[in-house]
Amino acid sequence: MLGFVNSFMSWYLKKRIPLIEYNFEHGVEMQKHVFESLLAKAKNTSFGRDFKLSEIKTIDEYRNRVPLFEYDDLKPYIQRVMHGEQKVLWPGDITWFAKSSGTTSDKSKFIPVSYDSLEECQFRGSRDVLAWYYYHHPNASVFQGKGLIVGGSHQVNHLAQNSHYGDLSAVMMNNMPFIAHFLATPSMDIALLPNWEHKMQKMIDSTYKENVTNISGVPSWTLLLLRGILEKTKAQNILEVWPNLELYVHGGVNFEPYRAQFSSVIGGNIAYRETYNASEGFFAIQDHPDKDMALMLDYGIFYEFIALEEYGKQNPKTYWLAEVEINKDYALIINTNAGLWRYVIGDTIQFTSLNPHRIKITGRTKSFINAFGEELVVENAERAVTAAQYQTGAEVAEFTAAPVYAQNKEKGRHQWAIEFRKQPESLIEFARILDQELCAVNSDYESKRLANMALDTLEIINCKPNTFYKWLKSKEKLGGQHKIPKLCNNRIIIEEIIKINTP
Repeated sequence: MLGFVNSFMSWYLKKRIPLIEYNFEHGVEMQKHVFESLLAKAKNTSFGRDFKLSEIKTIDEYRNRVPLFEYDDLKPYIQRVMHGEQKVLWPGDITWFAKSSGTTSDKSKFIPVSYDSLEECQFRGSRDVLAWYYYHHPNASVFQGKGLIVGGSHQVNHLAQNSHYGDLSAVMMNNMPFIAHFLATPSMDIALLPNWEHKMQKMIDSTYKENVTNISGVPSWTLLLLRGILEKTKAQNILEVWPNLELYVHGGVNFEPYRAQFSSVIGGNIAYRETYNASEGFFAIQDHPDKDMALMLDYGIFYEFIALEEYGKQNPKTYWLAEVEINKDYALIINTNAGLWRYVIGDTIQFTSLNPHRIKITGRTKSFINAFGEELVVENAERAVTAAQYQTGAEVAEFTAAPVYAQNKEKGRHQWAIEFRKQPESLIEFARILDQELCAVNSDYESKRLANMALDTLEIINCKPNTFYKWLKSKEKLGGQHKIPKLCNNRIIIEEIIKINTP
């Protein structure tokens, strides 16, 4: 039975490959089509009437008429939908909302999820990842076993009559077709448990006996689960528990700092594929194992971009796909088939290719350090940590960094709170290499560090095991898409980490 399912799904999924390849080759044309389709569908919504979308004929007219929106700006429209009003932001009925607390704020955001965005974006993205995997691996057997989903705490809550919210995993799980439930683990009753720690133990107890062929989830939480499986089974590695495991689909954070840990825990060769999806939409997938993610252009999302040096200015210029350049940092703006219009999502990306349009995530618009003109972004930090791990044999579980401002005769410096899974032989040597690699990847940091003139040697706080876990728990951010902010331009988070770490 499962052999037939696997053969059918392989054929069915790969049918989309020619269309995806066409969109890769005609990306600008496809984005223009998506732009026109979005405006045509939304012109009679409340938002469409407020901004006279029916009168707009060109992308330039749209950019001149409709302002950029952050969540608080769009919230009055979203709240109307949350209370049951329809045709406010999007013509179709919206009865689901993905709750997101972000990574730097405790404030909850309720992102509208339309039927169109589920079908044409979130589910399509999930299928396309597998389509490319089967395309490159004709003998793949993903559907001959179970897919382990390491999601968040999925409790579904009611906002109003026929109006529900939960994290993105909950929304997708409650709308998946039957076959997807049949091929997924853990079961719904476990997946919907609201308490992450209780759910984690239940997941370990229920999944270690399954024939797991593929896993999807954020690396940090997936590692926690896999180590729990090893502790439960006393196995040396995961392939002893799940010998048919062949694919791990990851996203949410840069995978490179975790790659060595996964290799050790899994104990053999499997395929890894990166995705870029969020509560607001599914944006990019790694279609080829040796290339950056491809921006997916037919998911009902029209993309705009702000050059990072312009971000934060009043009325910054935005660019669309026909106007972007490679190797330049942009803040991502989305217009979606769930009614998010000119929405500043808070991520920064960089194009590494324009044919097809390939991207890498470089950080968050609010996750950086620029206290001394060093303009350090998350990508710089993660590359330097990865290099320091490799050169010292250490394993970093989590980290965050923040500035220490100059006081009296002391120069300013960066302070890094690092929790090691495997300690380096010399913390001083790890710090030296980390600093050296930061200089290598960021010329502004290098210039400020020159002869310690503007920026003194970085400092590392060696955190006890589970320090970051305790911080996340204190913020009620265990599981799912919740992540540690890697860089902060203020000391709020690192001071909280230091307090937890101090006996």
